[in-house]
Amino acid sequence: MINAYEEQVSFVEAQDARVILMASRALAACARGPEDYATVYDRILSQTKEPVIIHWLGEVFDPQLAGYWGADDLTCASEVFLDVIQRNAAKIDGIKLSLLQPQLELALRPRLPAGVHLYTGDDFNYPTMIEGDGERYSDALLGAFDAIAPAAAAALRALDAGDLETYHAIFDPTLPFSRLLFGAPTRFYKAGVVFMAYLNGHQRHFRMVGGIEGARSIVHLSRLFMLADAAGLLADPELSTERMRSVLVLAGID
Repeated sequence: MINAYEEQVSFVEAQDARVILMASRALAACARGPEDYATVYDRILSQTKEPVIIHWLGEVFDPQLAGYWGADDLTCASEVFLDVIQRNAAKIDGIKLSLLQPQLELALRPRLPAGVHLYTGDDFNYPTMIEGDGERYSDALLGAFDAIAPAAAAALRALDAGDLETYHAIFDPTLPFSRLLFGAPTRFYKAGVVFMAYLNGHQRHFRMVGGIEGARSIVHLSRLFMLADAAGLLADPELSTERMRSVLVLAGID
């Protein structure tokens, strides 16, 4: 495991790119307990040239990552995670949480060492996570932003300007869309992301490797289309409507 991480980190750094230490299925499969996670991460972080981002991807996104950090209970796992961060704070730019557990994210924020960012991956609660509580906030680094990019850009500009009314007016209508996009089984959210890319004219077809576009039902896709429209996420409504009709026809719906 250490050799594999070293090889990949070395390659990324050679390209002058930012290193993001992704959660590893292989490590989850072979680790005997928290100490194995600590050994691997401590070793890799001791060698990185620049501060990295550590991504904790939860079981909800990938069932093969169950029990990451050596514990099934997320509170216990977060203690192992924090120990690694505190020992290696100088080598960590931030942590990306993709757990869809807002209370855990809020609990972790004040316990991070100074200078270590928390990048939210909470696709269900991002407006409040990013806005913060007046003392702390989570930085934005979300899969949902792929599908709502123009709205996200406008909302963040409003936040930068201190205009919270506009910020919420833009962001809040996107939440029902995002919550459906990432609804259970969450691991199939990419079908919705590609569906939106197709509707908005960013690609000519709605096809994915392995036929993953079929992982979501026509009812699910239809609801996404309606919620996207309600949130103003369709760049060209006429084009999107034409393409939605094609998807419906393919599903046997006139």
